[in-house]
Amino acid sequence: METRAYLKGTRLSPQKAGLVADQIRGKKVEEAIDFLVFNKQKSSMIIKKLLESAIANAEDKNNSDIDKLRVKSVIVNQGMRLKRMKPRARGRADRIIKPTCHIEIILIEGDK
Repeated sequence: METRAYLKGTRLSPQKAGLVADQIRGKKVEEAIDFLVFNKQKSSMIIKKLLESAIANAEDKNNSDIDKLRVKSVIVNQGMRLKRMKPRARGRADRIIKPTCHIEIILIEGDK
C-alpha cells in the first residue's frame, strides 16, 4: 500500500532539495528521520516535516505499521520562480530569480 505526501511551492532550490532527497531514498523511515535530524541543511528540516506528514497519513488512512514503512521515492520538481528586481548603479536594474520547488514523498509498507 502506498502513501503520499506533497509540499508545493516551498522557497527552496530544487537542486539543494534533491541532494538531501537522494540520501533518504530507499531507506527505512527510522533511518531517514535520523539522517534528517542530524543534517544541518535547510532542506533536511523541510523534508523531515514532510516525511512526518507522510507517516501520519500512512497511520491514519491505511492503518500501516510505522516500523515497517520504507521510503519508496522522493520526487523533487521545479516550481514557479519568483522574479525580483534589484537596483544597480547608473539607473540600471538586475533581475533576481528566487526558485521554488515541489516535493513528493511516497512510502510503502514492507521490505524491498
